[in-house]
Amino acid sequence: MNVVLDITGRNLRLYFRDRLNLFFSLLGALVLFLLYTLFLGNQQTEGLEEMFPQAAEEDVKGLVDAWMFAGIVGITAITTGLAAVNVIVDDTASGRFRDFLVSPITRGQLVLGYLLSTVTVALIMTTIVLAVSLGYLAAVDGVVLTAGQLARTYGYLVLSCVAFGSLSAFIVTFVRTPGSFAALSTLVGTILGFAAGSYIPVGAFPEGVKNFVSALPFMQASMVVRQEMTAGPMDAVTDQPDAVAAVQDIFGITAQVGNWEVSAGYVVFILAAMVVVFVLLAALRIRSRIR
Repeated sequence: MNVVLDITGRNLRLYFRDRLNLFFSLLGALVLFLLYTLFLGNQQTEGLEEMFPQAAEEDVKGLVDAWMFAGIVGITAITTGLAAVNVIVDDTASGRFRDFLVSPITRGQLVLGYLLSTVTVALIMTTIVLAVSLGYLAAVDGVVLTAGQLARTYGYLVLSCVAFGSLSAFIVTFVRTPGSFAALSTLVGTILGFAAGSYIPVGAFPEGVKNFVSALPFMQASMVVRQEMTAGPMDAVTDQPDAVAAVQDIFGITAQVGNWEVSAGYVVFILAAMVVVFVLLAALRIRSRIR
């Protein structure tokens, strides 16, 4: 176990020393923050103020801010795990695998070290971004999550970090060069906000696109986080069930694929299934790459 922890520590140091890789791991969250600050924030706030003229402006802003930050932490849980697996590509391209093989380290220990460091990076970065987001919401908007909402939010994020970290570890086994990995990271960081329904509310998509996005695990993982982080601000804006349902549908706080409504229980099941499937597939693929 000490060997696995040593490998994990080595991979963590490589990740946090690479400032460019660190920046790209937060690219999706940064793009969303800039879009919101420059364009989307005022549009969403003005639209909700027209829907709810009786609501206070600060309550509407608190709802939009909570929705935006829920998207940011959801995206961070996905992209930071992908950035962390860069070490697998570097070790492949540089031939370090051959160095490991002439040492007492086994293939199984290497695989565990890579997977554990990937999940650890995602958890650390997501926890930091979540703490900053909650601090902003509390200080600027007066939005504070209850203990239950905070526990469920963090639980969903932990499960997302493990599930999408495993998925990233599996995908990166098909990438051979650092250049290809950089292109993949940039592409994922840029389009993920659309796939998670964060850059543009899913209610603005055509019906077919909306159903497709709602069926993706990226959107569903962000949805359950939005449900917890926007619950309090939503109550402050309106208590009309029909109005609440309409806003939740537009902003991706709930999701439907056709007539089927995606539940939080289903999201937990699909993320747990991703953990099992992609941990096994990633472990097998990484072992096959070590030669």
